[in-house]
This record gives sequence, C-alpha cells and structure tokens, in this order.
Amino acid sequence: MSDSPARHLNLAGASNFRDLGGYVTTDGRTVRWRQIFRSNHLAHLTDEDARVLRALGVKSAFDFRGSMERTEALCALSDITVHSLPVEPTVVAALRAIAAGGTPLSADHAVEVMRDSYRSYVQQNTPRFRALFAHLLEDRAPLVIHCTAGKDRTGFACALILHTLGVPDEVISEDYLLTNRYYRRDPNSSSDLPDHVKQVLGSVQPAFLGAAFEAIDADYGSLEAYLRDGISLGAAERTALAARYLI
Repeated sequence: MSDSPARHLNLAGASNFRDLGGYVTTDGRTVRWRQIFRSNHLAHLTDEDARVLRALGVKSAFDFRGSMERTEALCALSDITVHSLPVEPTVVAALRAIAAGGTPLSADHAVEVMRDSYRSYVQQNTPRFRALFAHLLEDRAPLVIHCTAGKDRTGFACALILHTLGVPDEVISEDYLLTNRYYRRDPNSSSDLPDHVKQVLGSVQPAFLGAAFEAIDADYGSLEAYLRDGISLGAAERTALAARYLI
C-alpha cells in the first residue's frame, strides 16, 4: 500500500483541490508533495476546510480570475495572501455572441471557443503566467493556484509548472484530465446556455490544452523557447525551481 499523501483533498467548500506533488521527472527526481496545490475558487470554504488548509501551511493563493469573478466570490480565508493575476474570461461571452447571431449552439462551437480561450493564454496573457513563475521563485510555498473552476487557466499554469520541472508529457496530460474526475460543476453557471454546451464548458479535453501548446509552437517555435523568452526562465531560474520543488 502506498504511503504517499492523498493527491485529491475532498474539501466540502471547494472541488478539484489537488496536490501537484509525487510526479516523477524524466531525470528520476520527484515533485515535492504538499508544496503546490491547485483548486477552484476559495470563496465557499467551510470552517473544517480552513482547518485543513492551515494544517497544510498554505499561505499564498495565486488567483487567475478576472475582476468581476473575484468581486463575486472573494477568498474566504483572511490569513491567506491572495495574488491577483487576472486572465479575463471570454468563453461565455463568445458563445452568447454566436447565439445572438442566430446560430444554434453546438458542442463543436463550445470546443472551438474553449480552444480559442487557451490560445489566448499564450497570445494575450503570458505576462500573468510569467508573474506566477516569478512568485514561485520567491519560495512562497506551500501555495495554491486557482481560478473559478480550477481547470482551464489553472490547468494551463500547472501544466507549465510540471513541464518546467521535467515531468513527462503523458503524466502532465493525466494530471490535467483529473479535473474530469474531481470538478463539481455549478449547475447554475451560465444557465442561459444549452446543457450540451455546459457539459463541454464543465470539463477538460486534451484538445483544449493542446491549443495552448500549438499557440506556443506557432508564436515561439518551441516550448523551451516559450519558457525562456515568454516566461523568462533561464538556466539559473530553472535550476532554482528544481532545487525548491524537486527531491
């Protein structure tokens, strides 16, 4: 029986709260447990959830939500320092615009709009992800990274972290897809959209994350070039991250 910590923490007031630790890198090292967590938003944490996070030593949250999202659901823990790295949501507005033009919304529309959103992480929001890595280099762990659902903006950020640390692509994909097991979709969100569209928005697919990495290749030539030139991670920074987050 494994004595590794639980990857998923079943909190009552947050879903998809997971540990990025335990993954083995291509050079045989392991990502440290209980240092970097990912989650959906932290506005509905219960008192017991708060005790769990305090016991974990979580001191910082890195919040990719847009301004209205944050205003509507503020972090419930006053002793966690929140760092806002706003990536404004675009998906629901884009789908509503398609519907307003008289086109019945399909699941394919939802997939392509999601892919466009992931492309925008690279094309329009790289400075936000660069800022996250600057914080990671300041040794602020244990920390939690989140957005509203903790699956898309957060998913891309965590994929970048694991890539930077040397975790294999297939393991990164598996971690990304764990959202489909652990995320509890809010049934009231975007209630004007058809159910088959909301099903797409409430899940993750390899094609979503793939769109971000396609944009990286198109704009930077390679992931390594993106990490160097877009995220500002040189050899010294990569070494420092490995020293902090790998054993």
